[in-house]
Amino acid sequence: MEKTIILSARDLSKTFSNESVQQHVLKNLNLDIYKGDFTVIMGNSGSGKSTLLYALSGMDRPSLGTVTYYVEDKAFKKKDGGIEISRFSNDKLALFRRNHAGFVFQQNYLNDSMSAMDNVMVCGLLRSKNRKELAARARDLFARVEISESDSRKFPTQLSGGMQQRVAVVRGVINRPEVLFADEPTGALNSQNTINVLDILSDLNNEGQSIVMVTHTVSAAERGHRIIYLSDGVISDECDLGAYLGDYKDDTNPYKDQAVERHRKLKEFLQKQGW
Repeated sequence: MEKTIILSARDLSKTFSNESVQQHVLKNLNLDIYKGDFTVIMGNSGSGKSTLLYALSGMDRPSLGTVTYYVEDKAFKKKDGGIEISRFSNDKLALFRRNHAGFVFQQNYLNDSMSAMDNVMVCGLLRSKNRKELAARARDLFARVEISESDSRKFPTQLSGGMQQRVAVVRGVINRPEVLFADEPTGALNSQNTINVLDILSDLNNEGQSIVMVTHTVSAAERGHRIIYLSDGVISDECDLGAYLGDYKDDTNPYKDQAVERHRKLKEFLQKQGW
């Protein structure tokens, strides 16, 4: 079955200048992101992982090259069937991100002066003015990430770190984004909370949510369909793991053998990259 491109980067370059020194972080990079895929970006520290994520998502502009989305939006002009966002103004980029992109970061960036529910609602109301419908969706999402209605009324500081990150995931998908971008979403969590958040991302992906995630951990990367490895600002190679099929920790799980093979394949791939 042929995949559908939802996002495309062409000749993408990003250079940072510090006085007389220029750092070329991304170098003429080409990448297609496919609808419904769970794409994982890996690489050593300084390889350009987060810079690529921010360029793809519209959080930052490339120095050269283009980023094109293939989504429906009458507010933006299309070029050859796609919406090229690389030269949008700040306001236009913000509007586009609001309508088409969701974000989860290593730090949850929740507003401590608002309840968990209000953190989600204020983001949703930027796009939808139907408060009743939005609140119903938020309650459904909270239930799915196992946050009770009473906990959703608490302030972030009253919740555990794992619960705060689950709130951040709900906020990231409240507007039904075409692509959810996650930058080290489990980097500040303990092992159990890491599994909980990854399970949520896997469930969302199994329902059709396109995800692009940066990570430096093998256990998180194993959730992806496709592993992109960056080295010095270019894609050195990629690995196709196929779909994530279930919870592999249960000895009775029918997918356990496939889990072993996925882990072996990914480890072998990373070793070839000098990981």
